[in-house]
Amino acid sequence: MVSRLMKILFIGDIVGNPGREAIKALLPGLRKELALDFVIANAENAAGGSGITPRISEELFSLGIDVLTSGDHIWRKKEILEIISRDARILRPVNFPDSAPGAGWGVFTTAGGVQVGVVNVNGRVFMDSLECPFKTTRHAVEEISHKTKIIIVDIHAEATSEKVALGWYLDGKASAILGTHTHIQTADEKILPQGTAYITDVGMTGPYHSVIGRKIEDVLERFITAMPTRFAVAEEDVQLHGAVVEIDESSGKACAIQRIRKKIGR
Repeated sequence: MVSRLMKILFIGDIVGNPGREAIKALLPGLRKELALDFVIANAENAAGGSGITPRISEELFSLGIDVLTSGDHIWRKKEILEIISRDARILRPVNFPDSAPGAGWGVFTTAGGVQVGVVNVNGRVFMDSLECPFKTTRHAVEEISHKTKIIIVDIHAEATSEKVALGWYLDGKASAILGTHTHIQTADEKILPQGTAYITDVGMTGPYHSVIGRKIEDVLERFITAMPTRFAVAEEDVQLHGAVVEIDESSGKACAIQRIRKKIGR
């Protein structure tokens, strides 16, 4: 019996309205072109560049995203507290304290009836100190493995070393370890020896005539003057970046990983 390959698209950090417009313009075509079974996106910057709201989460779900992950900005909009505890499709990092609302992992079912586990975790290097990302993710992966072998991990972290280390730590235990947070797509996609797909950062979905999504002049002013400056979301050169992972449904092992870079209008 030949095992079926599942295709999962993971979309990099959606930044503000331009990022949402990129999803609206490009995701329907990508679903058809790539014959996608499941779509995950990091949406912690989807509301005005920082945070997420119930209205925006529903907008993104309506556009074809199945699960939303997040990161250190998950609590920036207080409205998230209205929905995160009752909508399992919105994840916060698993290494927040257990008392935090919402969940850091979940198991979801594709339109074809296949279960997919998703884990969201924050790194600790150069970021707020949370519980150990290695131990908490390992525990979540072990819990999910009782239900499905297909497990995707979003490691939302600053340090490349921390992301690479988590990839090796979970090689053969998760289907894919996909990095977010830095908004710069890396060119190190690979399949690790035990069958886990890995990339340090899948990139950003938003305006690329910018400094990681914010207006260039605002960021330059902050760097040059060292004075507090409001970083407005940029608007030009809007692109969707991410990665597609092909996974053997029977084993949960990744067979391929491909970077995605799409521009509105092209």
